Amino acid sequence: MHYFTISDLAQEFDVSTRTIRYYEERGLLSPIRTESGQRLYTKKERAKLKLILRGKRFGFSLDEIHEMISLFDEDRTGKKQLEKTVEYGRRKLREVNERIEDLLQLKAEMEALLSDFEQRLRQWEGSDG
Repeated sequence: MHYFTISDLAQEFDVSTRTIRYYEERGLLSPIRTESGQRLYTKKERAKLKLILRGKRFGFSLDEIHEMISLFDEDRTGKKQLEKTVEYGRRKLREVNERIEDLLQLKAEMEALLSDFEQRLRQWEGSDG
């Protein structure tokens, strides 16, 4: 069986070894320990890390990610994990859409304000001459 060291995974996924140890502390990863205490990660643990990092990129909390990963261990078909992932994904998409709406409103307000300021500046410049 092929194992990965913590340094291997940190380099591959461009994260710190501290981040990987933190995920272990949170119960998301379970490396094998050698007699000397070195962490060794299986392909399954590597896949979990990849899922954790993808979940973080999409804005999921570590608790949500932990639940999704744990469901696969409970139901090897992956159906429960997929259902929970879809549920969380829909919620996250709603949050993203709300943020987009907020940002579009902020953009419109900023554009209106900037336009007003530019108009005032032109009026000022016109009265200077």
